[in-house]
Amino acid sequence: MIKMVVFDLDGTLVNSLTDLAIATNEGLKEAGLPTQPIEKYNHFVGNGRELLVKRAMGEKSENKELFDIVMNGFNTYYSAHSNDHTAEYKGCTELLDSLERNGIMTAVLSNKPDEFVGAILAKVFPNHKFTEAWGNKKEYKCKPDGEALNAILTLHNVKQSECIYIGDSDVDVFTANNAGVNMLGVEWGFRGRKELMDAGAPQVAATADELLQMILAQK
Repeated sequence: MIKMVVFDLDGTLVNSLTDLAIATNEGLKEAGLPTQPIEKYNHFVGNGRELLVKRAMGEKSENKELFDIVMNGFNTYYSAHSNDHTAEYKGCTELLDSLERNGIMTAVLSNKPDEFVGAILAKVFPNHKFTEAWGNKKEYKCKPDGEALNAILTLHNVKQSECIYIGDSDVDVFTANNAGVNMLGVEWGFRGRKELMDAGAPQVAATADELLQMILAQK
């Protein structure tokens, strides 16, 4: 029986790519480096803030002085503008409501810095109460390490077999595997169906309603 569904955030519940891209580009401009087109950020995100910045910088990321300038620029801009363009993917509010009606707890585990997660969820899903909403906390390793996911389960006495982890990238597939929980992919995010299937996702949903049916089939 499924007691908890844990979601990745960026690319799974919310489309945050534009805000992340603009913030990183602001940092690049402050360092005098060329900016990147928004579509490139599909493959820059997913492994936390530091790798996002390094990927956008390319070979210049080895220069610590420049890296610090870009990172500080990102932090300053994103702190003020993390919700400018970020919005839910179609059907996610209804998905969350349906899980609640079925007695299934919902949680979020993201590699996004922890301080941004709550504010984004409060704006995008103001009427939904998540059991837990975690970004990258300093006491846990980033995904794809599974320790943060297992910490959430332990906190709420949920067995690994009673959880499904939902995400849009290979990082999410590996996170679920490392935590020992079942996983479902969503193709509407940043990486697409092929990456998920190649990484070993057992099923990939095309819509939020299809995802709901996949979850309830395992209840």
